[in-house]
Amino acid sequence: MKKHVISRLFLYRYRFYIGYILLALAFMNLIFLLPTISPDGLSSAELSSVTTSYNLHFSSVTSGDLVDLPYHLLQKFLLLIFGFSTYVIKLPSILVAVVLGLLLVLLLNRWFKSNVALLSSVLTVLSVPFLYLAGSGTPLIMLVFWPTFLLWLGSKIQGVKKPRPFYCLVFAIALLLSVFTPHMIYLDIFIVLYALANPHLRFTIKTLPRVPFILTSLVVLAGLGLLATNIISDPNVGLHLLTSENYESGHFLDNIKTSLGFFFSWGNAIEGVYLTPLISIASLFLAFAGLFSTAKGFFASRNAIASYLVVFTVILSGFSPDSALLIILPLAILTAHGLRYILEKWYGLFPENPYARVFGIFPIFIFISIMIISGLSHYIFGYRYTPVIANEFNNDLDLVIENLDEDTTLLMKEDSIAYGFYECYEDRTHAISVGSKLSDVETPKLATFENAYHPDNGWTLSRIITSSKTDNSGRIFVYTVTSN
Repeated sequence: MKKHVISRLFLYRYRFYIGYILLALAFMNLIFLLPTISPDGLSSAELSSVTTSYNLHFSSVTSGDLVDLPYHLLQKFLLLIFGFSTYVIKLPSILVAVVLGLLLVLLLNRWFKSNVALLSSVLTVLSVPFLYLAGSGTPLIMLVFWPTFLLWLGSKIQGVKKPRPFYCLVFAIALLLSVFTPHMIYLDIFIVLYALANPHLRFTIKTLPRVPFILTSLVVLAGLGLLATNIISDPNVGLHLLTSENYESGHFLDNIKTSLGFFFSWGNAIEGVYLTPLISIASLFLAFAGLFSTAKGFFASRNAIASYLVVFTVILSGFSPDSALLIILPLAILTAHGLRYILEKWYGLFPENPYARVFGIFPIFIFISIMIISGLSHYIFGYRYTPVIANEFNNDLDLVIENLDEDTTLLMKEDSIAYGFYECYEDRTHAISVGSKLSDVETPKLATFENAYHPDNGWTLSRIITSSKTDNSGRIFVYTVTSN
């Protein structure tokens, strides 16, 4: 009798809808607001990404600038529309993260019950590595986006008696676009071979409507033809897509060791942009519980996929330690398995007691809340106050926007990453001039980062712009022409 009363309660009947609404609100607020709080500033990789995006033109695309092309096109579009600012630079990743978060929720909902999918979605989209990707204005987030998107589309196709042609066509286009992301070509080759070897998928491809199938085939062939042409004209494009831009032969095992340090370095921060450990001990415990609980049914599709993705991530991290962040996807699946295992064991103790089943939610809620709050604190304060990591980000762009005008020439080394970035800033805003030597100065003022140039004759130091992220505070030194 009591069980039926509980099941009629509004909060009980709509608990999952309410949960997903609360998750969406918290997620959207964090994703859109957190990048303004932490990390505090831009990294060298973000400056380089902006330079590549802004200099992207049709002629450059046909001559070899195909690596991470979809992301750079989005970033260039947003820069042209909204101008240069720290937030706009991060905005492409924010938008992709919103879609990625939705895809993770949809994927987990197809494979697990609503209670498990909701809890694991919360832990995934509010985790430290996911929030970092969402707040980093680099194409690295696409390494997680494409496999998640393809897995969700694949779940809509496989296991259905009559899959919709629309999903098959979108899958083919997504497969093509993912090729432009480094390392994804390995996953794409595996997917194509799997589709050819699977009788159900072969039958699905054969039964697709002819006109959409032919149009999609033409688009895919045109894209692959463009890629092949650029690789032939510039083999470095192919090497970058297969390995990474800075990969050196013989460092494969060293790169794997470095990437493992991102997850298992407790107590000592590793110099770089990643806050260690990226995964908390509690999350690892849930993932191992999920792996243990699926040992008997390893060859079930979702279990094998998670395990293969872990191995795939380790292999890719040998080419580039940054690729280790792909672990977000298999970790989400294994975490869901772990939560499913724990809930099933608890409910198995009280199969007929509705009160025990309801009150069992509270310790789980407390446990997950502690994981989320500690993770957010670790992310926010770690990126702001851990010296070896905070120093990888600077707020120079904000200082330039707030303090320099069109009467100022900003001097810096021509071979630096910042030089190319501020050339793009000059071209888009005309707010300052950029130069690499004193002869380039045609304005009454010149500025330099940390007094890299010391113009003595004819120039007077008039202002020092300070930054909390710089030793001794002085960041930009402004000189004016000495009056005769």
